[in-house]
Amino acid sequence: MNKDTDRSFDGIAAKFQRNIYQSSKGEIRQQVLLRDLSTLPLLQVPCQVLDVGAGQGQISLALAKMGHSVHLTDISAEMLAIAAGAATAQGLTTTGPDAQLRFSQQSLADLSRNVQRQYPLVLCHAMLEWLAEPAAALKQLSLLVATGGVLSLMYYNKDAMRLSNILYGNFDYVAADLKVKKKVSLSPQNPLEPLLVEQWYQQAGFSVISKTGVRCFHDYLQNRSMQQSHFSQLLELELKYNRQEPYASLGRYTHLLLTRH
Repeated sequence: MNKDTDRSFDGIAAKFQRNIYQSSKGEIRQQVLLRDLSTLPLLQVPCQVLDVGAGQGQISLALAKMGHSVHLTDISAEMLAIAAGAATAQGLTTTGPDAQLRFSQQSLADLSRNVQRQYPLVLCHAMLEWLAEPAAALKQLSLLVATGGVLSLMYYNKDAMRLSNILYGNFDYVAADLKVKKKVSLSPQNPLEPLLVEQWYQQAGFSVISKTGVRCFHDYLQNRSMQQSHFSQLLELELKYNRQEPYASLGRYTHLLLTRH
């Protein structure tokens, strides 16, 4: 990650927490990721985990509660401070040799230039789409994943973004290839083409274990109020169908579990 060009959320971390994490879309994302990760055999015993671009650390804190040791990294000091505060509130240890969670303000580029260790599980969720050079990030991530280890990668799906905007009638936006002059602060600046992501992870030495769509139905509801009023039913449907095609390819985000050769 290049701090001069990649996005940090310092200054808007609280807004991000309120509008993204504390919403129906944030809850679906967390439930889907935890369900997918629970299928990994390596998490059936205590595991060392690296969370790159960890943000406010919801998934990391959940894994720590399950008995895993997690190292959270991010370029945003504000995001890490929120994650550390949540860890303390939940009674998780963050200091000492047996700490359940460790925090460091580091970029992916910093981590990959000075590799201290490789991890059996590396998380990289909703980060690639904020980077100036997402293809390079896959190669950097591969240096941090142990041979035979797993990368949990979630990215913003440009195909799904295009579809939803066509359905909303935003034809000029689609014709402009989903680019606008005025950037929306909480909207990813660089949605990714799934076929390109596939090329990048293959070139970096990864192969697919599983693919899941995240918010396959939530974002397409004509009646937006149903996202909250019928949340339990919506979540049940998301979990039932989001690993099946065509739904897996329609999620606003795509979650891949990848293994390193």
